[in-house]
Amino acid sequence: MDDFEMEFVLDAQLQKDCVFLGEMPLCRLLLVNDKQYPWFILVPRRAEISELYHLSIQDRQLMMAESCDLSAALADGFNATKMNVASLGNMVKQLHVHHIVRYETDIAWPAPVWGKQSSKPYTDQEIELIRQKVTALLEAQLSFKPVV
Repeated sequence: MDDFEMEFVLDAQLQKDCVFLGEMPLCRLLLVNDKQYPWFILVPRRAEISELYHLSIQDRQLMMAESCDLSAALADGFNATKMNVASLGNMVKQLHVHHIVRYETDIAWPAPVWGKQSSKPYTDQEIELIRQKVTALLEAQLSFKPVV
């Protein structure tokens, strides 16, 4: 059985740190539960993938398209100063791509966000507002299916 035939399972650390918002054709969209930054993660629904080059050519193209479209929608919808998009994988091996909306006024600007501050979780109401906003930004153009 190859990696594409195995069942996709979201990494336990991502499950712990994030809120599931919905799915695009290839990727699951997560919200990092830290209200200091609008911080989203795309995870391709493929088993045992840790690097972008492990994806098929078709999945790489789709991953890049979803990532670019998500970045553009978030930048516009959240009035970003800058979008930080990165895939590190040092702590979580499963391939995932961070999409962080940055502002000159955010707590870590201009430095990277990693390890700067302890996270501050969203309230349930704040999560619902972000869920509604992201759904409105993505549903029509990105084949986004929100969690119901």
